[in-house]
Amino acid sequence: MWRCVSKIVKWRQVQVNSATFSLKTHRSSGGLDLRINEIGGAAVKKYATSCETFPVDTPDRDCSDVLIDSFGRRHTYLRISLTERCNLRCQYCMPAEGVELTPNPNLLSQDEIIRVANLFVSSGVTKIRLTGGEPTVRKDIDQICSRLSKLDGLKSLAITTNGIILANKLPRLKECGLSLLNISLDTLVPAKFEFMTRRKGHERVLKSIDAAIELGYSPVKVNCVVMRGFNDDEICDFVEMTREKPINVRFIEFMPFDGNVWNEKKLVSFAEMMDIVDKRYTGLRRIKDHHTETAKNFSIDGHQGTVSFITSMTQHFCAGCNRLRLLADGNFKVCLFGPSEVSLRDPLRSGADDNELKEIIGAAIKRKKAAHAGMFDLAKTPNRPMIHIGG
Repeated sequence: MWRCVSKIVKWRQVQVNSATFSLKTHRSSGGLDLRINEIGGAAVKKYATSCETFPVDTPDRDCSDVLIDSFGRRHTYLRISLTERCNLRCQYCMPAEGVELTPNPNLLSQDEIIRVANLFVSSGVTKIRLTGGEPTVRKDIDQICSRLSKLDGLKSLAITTNGIILANKLPRLKECGLSLLNISLDTLVPAKFEFMTRRKGHERVLKSIDAAIELGYSPVKVNCVVMRGFNDDEICDFVEMTREKPINVRFIEFMPFDGNVWNEKKLVSFAEMMDIVDKRYTGLRRIKDHHTETAKNFSIDGHQGTVSFITSMTQHFCAGCNRLRLLADGNFKVCLFGPSEVSLRDPLRSGADDNELKEIIGAAIKRKKAAHAGMFDLAKTPNRPMIHIGG
């Protein structure tokens, strides 16, 4: 069953970097919302299967009403930021002058993280992803993984990491229940890596990718934020990583956050990336995605791995969003691009019981909008730096 949330639809076309976009203005219960779908690019037309409607989910386990928003979306995926600290200074994540970090006493303790996570899992969350900052710099990460993986009802425990110190920690983390792995790597050129991250360590990231493969992680997901004039010439080089290894390269459209000097001229759209890959490789096939999937996934004949595209800017996936975020300071965020946050730490430390915390969580989820704003509005909307939110 499908139900459409939009009542008024208007179309107009604009030019952005010589690519044609159709701007679709929706009026829904969440107010006016600008949605952007790129209609240029033969490859996108050839492989597109997206739909801007809300599917009625058929979950494989009960999902409490606490986790269901006013559009019927079931939120079964929780991202937990363990720290705001990071051992890199990536330009798209952190302002050049750095950011003011939350004092340690104001960050969630290990026990607080486990308690809040248990509330979500007992309500129907089946997947947790650990983020940061850089989650591996937190000294008790192995203990956190061990305790989270034992929560009744949790099916997968994932991490998104820059890979700098992962190789040495990964055997222990796997023992503690870490089941899925995303490693961020935006260039295969060491000098460009140092320019983008403002730090050395390219070879250590590659070592971590190989270590993950040796430990049996399959696929090992490699996240690549594509930016014009920086790494858009390396797209096919990244695709080559999937030829002989169980790697899923995930090309991510450049997104605006406070302090990262986002500019639409830096955006390499899904359509443009797809055209580059489609012209180089034969046997490119769209993989059937679950409606909650953020990535558009493809296999390539003769390749052990796969390639994916995360199209947050030009083809959003809000209709199937099942993600929630717990920030390191205990704030709860229902949309990556939405400025609204509510503290769970403060009521937790004031003695709130589980039912009271669930009421706060449920109320925040019910306020979640149908979709985030269009990319031009997002660039002007106040939001925290990515390092505060969690990757």
